[in-house]
Amino acid sequence: MYLYFVKAELSTPCGLPFRTVLTSYYKSKHFKCRTRDPFNDFTSPDQAILCNDSNQSMYCQLLAGLVHRHQVMRLGAVFASALLRAISFLERKWAQLCNDIRTGHLDLSIIDPACRSAMMSILSSPNPDLADEIESICSRPSWKGILCHLWPRAKYIEAVVTGSMAQYIPPLEYYSAGKLPLVCTMYASSECYFGVNLKPICDPAEVAFTLLPNMGYFEFLPLGENGALAMDMDEEEAVPNDRLVDLVNVKVGCYYELVVTTFSGLYRYRIGDVLQVTGFHNQAPQFRFICRRNVVLSVDNDKTNEEDLHRSITTAKKLLEPYNALLVEYTSYADTSSVPGHYVLFWEIQMVDSATSIDAKLLQECCVTVEEELDYVYRQCRSREKTIGPLEIRVVEPGTFEALMDLIISQGGSINQYKTPRCIKSSTALKLLNSHALASFSSPRDPKWIPLNG
Repeated sequence: MYLYFVKAELSTPCGLPFRTVLTSYYKSKHFKCRTRDPFNDFTSPDQAILCNDSNQSMYCQLLAGLVHRHQVMRLGAVFASALLRAISFLERKWAQLCNDIRTGHLDLSIIDPACRSAMMSILSSPNPDLADEIESICSRPSWKGILCHLWPRAKYIEAVVTGSMAQYIPPLEYYSAGKLPLVCTMYASSECYFGVNLKPICDPAEVAFTLLPNMGYFEFLPLGENGALAMDMDEEEAVPNDRLVDLVNVKVGCYYELVVTTFSGLYRYRIGDVLQVTGFHNQAPQFRFICRRNVVLSVDNDKTNEEDLHRSITTAKKLLEPYNALLVEYTSYADTSSVPGHYVLFWEIQMVDSATSIDAKLLQECCVTVEEELDYVYRQCRSREKTIGPLEIRVVEPGTFEALMDLIISQGGSINQYKTPRCIKSSTALKLLNSHALASFSSPRDPKWIPLNG
């Protein structure tokens, strides 16, 4: 049961059609005319995958997955976030889905003709016994391990769980009760296929990709110890030849930005990904994906990248665990509307046990913990120079980040390639997040900071 989605084609101002790379693949003969074998035997009919309406597509794909629940061996999506969105969708729609299975009739909200035709062949007859099984599972007070209960033969979950997607590892482990390995098989982008994970069953924190030299010509721009670009190098500047390192000359432990020349015509194109060399497979270097270079918070001299932000929030959210609270999603922005400016984090928190609650002091401690996990320069600006104000956490109501995704998709984003932005730049998106804020909490004290020469 792999959940795949397409996006409607758009046109440039002069009339040229364009679409996302995954949509292009799913609509191509390579996908639609693929050889049928056990590895490509999906629960979702192609008509559901190719439906431009993401809600109808999601409904039909989940319905097909439930009908075939005893045959499903693998679960997955392109990104972990899409799989979690599907679980959230299932929480809201399971009663309707059960009714469809019980009666053998598709819900009237599905109006796409191709979807209706394909799904009616799957709902060939009423199946009240199967509907009762699913209803019994979904009506349980806790959804811990729900994936294993609904699809008992599943062996693993496949999705991208590296970089910013690592945020979704704890929720996926919760919904699978830690029984299904999280498998991340490949490293690719719209521009080029880069490499593969030769140890797909490894711990997600240990995922390393071996680049395939036949996919393109790979070069690397050396970065600082924490993945920072050289101070005299502009983000968009063309890379001088003497700064680039070939694939065979990278060094273990060093950080690089990937630069690629592709068969389709990109010449020394800066992908924007920061990679760290972790070792070698034979003579081929292996890389760990660190972060995207263009995700950064900055108020003063501080430079906080995606990995720093994720690491600090990962530490802070552990404070929520004793209270049966789960950090579902987060994003951030640098609020410079006042002096000094400060970091703002938007947190969506799910209470696993409705009988427990969290108070203001706990979230204030979360603020402090995030700050103390940020780098030396940030803490210096906060504690000594006072050029950065106290970090703020704004707790938003459930469903806020789904509304954010809907907004971004409505503005031209792709549901299949959607990743929650870790730093908000859009004023419209910021307005949406603030309109869903339930409460705000700030650091009650400065983070610890000790001068390096002290």
